[in-house]
Amino acid sequence: MADSGPRPGLRGRRGETEVLDRLLVEARAGRSQVLVLRGEAGIGKSALVDHVVRGAAGFRIARAAGVESEMELAFAALHQLFAPMMTHVDRLPEPQRAALTVAFGLSTGSAPDRFLVGLAVLSLLAEVTEEQPLVCVVDDAQWLDRVSAQTLAFVARRLLAERVVFVFAVRSSAGDDQLAGLRELVVRGLPDRDARDLLDSVVLGRVDERVKDRIVAEAQGNPLALLELPRGLTGAELAGGFARPDVRPLASQIEQSFLRRIGSLPDTTQRLLLAAAAEPVGDVSLLRRVAERLGIGAEAAAAAEAAGLIKFGARVLFRHPLVRSAAYRAADSDDRRDVHRALAAATDPESDPDRRAWHRAHAAVEPDEAVAGELELSAGRAQARGGIAAAAAFLTRAAGLTPDPARRGARVLAAAHATFEAGAPDAALELLAAAEIGPLDALQRGRLARLRAQIAFARRRGGDALPLLFEAAGRLEDLDGGQAREVYLEAIGAAVFAGRLGESGALAEVARAALSAPPGPLPARPVDALLDGLGARFAGSYGEGAPLLRQALLAFRQEAAQDGEETMRWLWLAWLTAADLWDDEAWHDLVTHAVRTARETGALHFLPLALSYRAVVHLHAGEFDLASTLVEESDAILKVTGNSHLGYPRVALLAWRGDPETPSALRAGARWASTWGEGRAIGGRGFLNAVLYNGLGRHEDALASAAEACEHDDLGLFGFALVELVEAAARTGAPAAEALARIEERATASGTQWASGVLALARALLTDDPDAEPLYRKAIEHLGRTRVAVYLARAHLLYGEWLAREDRQPDAREQLRTAHEMLHRFGANAFAERARRALAAAGEAVHQHAPRTREELTAQEAQIARLASDGRTNSEIGAELFLSHRTVEWHLRKVFTKLDVASRRDLRDALADG
Repeated sequence: MADSGPRPGLRGRRGETEVLDRLLVEARAGRSQVLVLRGEAGIGKSALVDHVVRGAAGFRIARAAGVESEMELAFAALHQLFAPMMTHVDRLPEPQRAALTVAFGLSTGSAPDRFLVGLAVLSLLAEVTEEQPLVCVVDDAQWLDRVSAQTLAFVARRLLAERVVFVFAVRSSAGDDQLAGLRELVVRGLPDRDARDLLDSVVLGRVDERVKDRIVAEAQGNPLALLELPRGLTGAELAGGFARPDVRPLASQIEQSFLRRIGSLPDTTQRLLLAAAAEPVGDVSLLRRVAERLGIGAEAAAAAEAAGLIKFGARVLFRHPLVRSAAYRAADSDDRRDVHRALAAATDPESDPDRRAWHRAHAAVEPDEAVAGELELSAGRAQARGGIAAAAAFLTRAAGLTPDPARRGARVLAAAHATFEAGAPDAALELLAAAEIGPLDALQRGRLARLRAQIAFARRRGGDALPLLFEAAGRLEDLDGGQAREVYLEAIGAAVFAGRLGESGALAEVARAALSAPPGPLPARPVDALLDGLGARFAGSYGEGAPLLRQALLAFRQEAAQDGEETMRWLWLAWLTAADLWDDEAWHDLVTHAVRTARETGALHFLPLALSYRAVVHLHAGEFDLASTLVEESDAILKVTGNSHLGYPRVALLAWRGDPETPSALRAGARWASTWGEGRAIGGRGFLNAVLYNGLGRHEDALASAAEACEHDDLGLFGFALVELVEAAARTGAPAAEALARIEERATASGTQWASGVLALARALLTDDPDAEPLYRKAIEHLGRTRVAVYLARAHLLYGEWLAREDRQPDAREQLRTAHEMLHRFGANAFAERARRALAAAGEAVHQHAPRTREELTAQEAQIARLASDGRTNSEIGAELFLSHRTVEWHLRKVFTKLDVASRRDLRDALADG
């Protein structure tokens, strides 16, 4: 076990070192530990990182450090950490092995999803720690390349039962912080007593106490400042207290101290330090070759080491990252270019072509097509590895070095697209503005217009993007019919999301334009069929669009069964269309294929959306607990990826469960969506409030909410809201003939069992009593053939209530009993209570159940238990849920204990009983 007290040189750090030592104790016991050390430059984070390493007896050590000039090289930091562990890569499942080897440039293949790379790293960690516990330390994490930072943050959030410690050191002022939300230890300045002791240890001779007070005060307890600031003062200043009117930030003062020390060294030593600063990997043999090219002798290295600024061992290590930045900053631009030129010449073009190209780019004085071409190739390799941010950086630099204006414009446009895909829309817009200045051809200008519109839609999912998409589609019509049709479909989607907050008639206008779009490529794509159907639906009528939309959904389902790429790309519109047609089979199949494809490919950016949509499908099937599990999983992934949460499924569960918090949750969600210009959220609020109030028997409130939802024809919501409006109207005596007519139009055009059941139920509710019974029975018959069990249960409830009003109590009790059993089993507490009260009024006493609560298993435990009961191995479960097999095993042990079972064979029965 590591010592509990601070080691020599770590004055005033007892509390911090105790926390760090505890990490090692917990990891030895099989509990993964993650800690972010956060503090200003020079505060002592690196010293604390070293403390962890020194105390990790028996641990394997993996180290990496972020380097500012490495931020454009995809997976650079990840490679630093895990390349030595690749001897275990053959033990990983094939998709993970392929993703990791492609990411590290060890094999070729399609660009891996960065979250599949993260899963591969998790599995690799599990394999490595089977043999020996592991400490991974990452210094200067604020300078990690973006994809490495995202991957490491993902891994850190998914660790649980591996014998591994992750320690990150990061600056307090770090922007775009991927590590936010992880456990943190803020490293603060030393107490005054320790600060004065540290100062006394490095200053020889007499120091005026007032000068010492000022140094301690200016240093603010920063250890590096206490060590470096006195080096910039003369003996007279230290002894006499001459004033230092220095108002620069502390980090700058420290760096200035290093600059002065570097400036006092011989020229050859300064050039060696510059070369070491520009070569971020710390490759000693490479630096030696560069020194030979620059005519730098061995004495330069000795002088640098003697100055205490750098160490030359197995790797080149600067005393502190600020020494590196000071060494680079101290040089003039000519010297920097000379060093980069030498580094490029000394770098093997076969083994490290990307870093060679980057050095050549920094050495270039003026535009150079050869260098720009190399950077473009590097961008392609980065993109193939999944390093889209690195590809954007390479392309941006390539554009700046391109002499030909036309080619430069094409590269700027490509850089803008990559930058947007990397999640930097503002930077992408700046690049688009630069691209517009150049001589683009018509197709390039069409693509530029499309990208600008996509950025607008991503930033505000409402009508703001609509005119931009409209313009882009018009530009592309005569140039690329396939792209033009896709943009028209994106425009329809933007208008759908804008809903009632968009311009009046905008959706019909774009639909008419879409119908006149040129034909798409052959063979016809599902996206083309969807465009034709939605165009007819919104430019004409529901009845005109329905047959075309049925064909489109069939095409998407067939495509999903093959590779699923189009389904994933257009799920957001295809799924809403299936709901609009009351097509529960397409609804189910689309999300089933989408979730499976996302899991198999590791598409964690897409999986939360697919899980949320599938949760809604399970909700309508009466599987509330499973829906809740998927919502929890979606939220957990979104927390890892940092994307916005998808609120509708969670609030839909509240509404169907009869939770009184539903209206306030819906108000908050609608306010948030309105700021995005997403008017369909208002329709969603009205519909779900109507569900809640119909369940509670507050039909006047349900009528008002459903009427609000029906003020606009929101795709995938309007028909559902009509059903709630008809029930509320039937109970309050309000007129509902128009709503019934709209349901009849839609159900007749749709022709599905769900639509037929909904229509029969609506007719029964609004029919004179003697003629209602065959309609109720017809509704139950049709709905019984669907996956939408919640509507089937409500049909039994409404039929039972009608029978009770007809004074047919035995028949009423039969229907109400069925409804109560189903609704209680689902967890639809308000509707179940409504059925219980009706049963009691019909003469059958039913015990009033307390509202169902979540089972003892957590959402993740329940999901793992289900998968294990289906015969999945720990590795298979881990691959599906983005966990390591050790974490799955840890969860299963808890499941066995909670369910009091001894093996997987017993899980299925235990889950069924629960």
